[in-house]
Amino acid sequence: MATLPESALMQRAAAGLAAVCARVLGGPYGSRVVLLVGGGDNGGDALWAGARLAHRGASVDAVLLRHDRVHPAGLAAFRRAGGRVVSSADVPLTPETQRAIARADLVLDGMLGIGGRGGLRDDAARLADAAAAEAGLVVAVDLPSGVEPDTAELTGPHVRADVTVTFGTHKLAILADPAAQVAGHVEFVDIGLAPYLPEPVAGMLEPVDVAEMLPAPERNSDKYRRGVLGLLAGSAQFRGAAVLAAGGAAEGGAGMVRFVGPDEVATQVLNRWPEVVTSADVADTGRVQAWAVGSGLGDGRAAEVAAVLDTGLPVLVDADGLRHLPETLDGRALLTPHAGELARMMDADRGDVEAHRLRYVQAAARRWNATVLLKGSTTLVAAPDGRIRVNPTGTPALATAGSGDVLSGLAGALLATGMEPFDAGSAAAYIHGLAGQAAAEGSGLPSASAVLDALPAVLAALHSAR
Repeated sequence: MATLPESALMQRAAAGLAAVCARVLGGPYGSRVVLLVGGGDNGGDALWAGARLAHRGASVDAVLLRHDRVHPAGLAAFRRAGGRVVSSADVPLTPETQRAIARADLVLDGMLGIGGRGGLRDDAARLADAAAAEAGLVVAVDLPSGVEPDTAELTGPHVRADVTVTFGTHKLAILADPAAQVAGHVEFVDIGLAPYLPEPVAGMLEPVDVAEMLPAPERNSDKYRRGVLGLLAGSAQFRGAAVLAAGGAAEGGAGMVRFVGPDEVATQVLNRWPEVVTSADVADTGRVQAWAVGSGLGDGRAAEVAAVLDTGLPVLVDADGLRHLPETLDGRALLTPHAGELARMMDADRGDVEAHRLRYVQAAARRWNATVLLKGSTTLVAAPDGRIRVNPTGTPALATAGSGDVLSGLAGALLATGMEPFDAGSAAAYIHGLAGQAAAEGSGLPSASAVLDALPAVLAALHSAR
């Protein structure tokens, strides 16, 4: 800010914000727009954007939460452009403001920015409710008002946006659930902050990142150089879990999969994946470079899980394997619980885990000295050293039985190639999400087998992007 003319950053933000609003309106001319304006720069962004829309033929009204704290230059520009203030000095939600919101094609939420904490106050909450119930589109300025910017939690009343226009850099609250659920579609506006930003608190992979992570076989590669995965999975009750996990590993790039499990399960695995090598005991498995443990394991397998953990090899622990964790893990480990499993591991309520996903996944990573991949509508991957990644791919269609088993095999295969658990978990979640999206395009609500069938094409596309 010290190197730019006064308000230059706000003008960049307002220009980007107005452009997005104009696009979602299908052109601003003749449309009705209402601004919900808080104090400070977030409200200033809304007022300047409102002025730009008014200049382009929109009818723009403003509801000021605090007339005494409004951004003065933004308000002056808004009035010069023909904008109207329709709120009284004492009560933001009046019959006139209610009518304006009900007629609006678009409501622009500029009540709270990244400094907001603890949800909306009563007057702002009533405006948010009116916008949700009566208006057309709701567009949030930088992030929906009332969400917790740094923890992605919903601790009180908040705006539910159709579109969020964020500036400078992404905020955790618009990437991670539960707050991301109320952000809608996210549009990023670059206002030139990148050279001045500190290290991020969280990362989000893009296709080129994943492509560069994936190992590519070299001229002298063999199955051991590609990675051999030991797979302890399946039981008489959950035979399909072993088949899906083995498929995730085989299609995910493992040079060999060595399966350990009951004979009747091994038979089904071999029927689907004849390239898999089977044995009945962990001690007789042969050479492996990493393990994946837990998919469909059932009860009574604690000794086998312990035997795998005692090898000291990199290990992925999923599903029933998570019931048999030691106090801490010494080697390279990746744990892949869903919210219910993490709640049991942490002796917590599932609802509390869902409400505080970031807090719990970080606590679990520290507790077990392991990378933890928390599955869900937005998958979080936390390393014990504090690093966080938010997975941007996926679809609600992945909420199907066996989907996690495919992910387990895929992530295990990446571990076997030598990838660190943090990268293996992050890349596997990304690839699995793309496969889910591809499968959903074909059938709407795909099975886990359909997700597995989509893996080769997804991986081929990523490899070709290297």
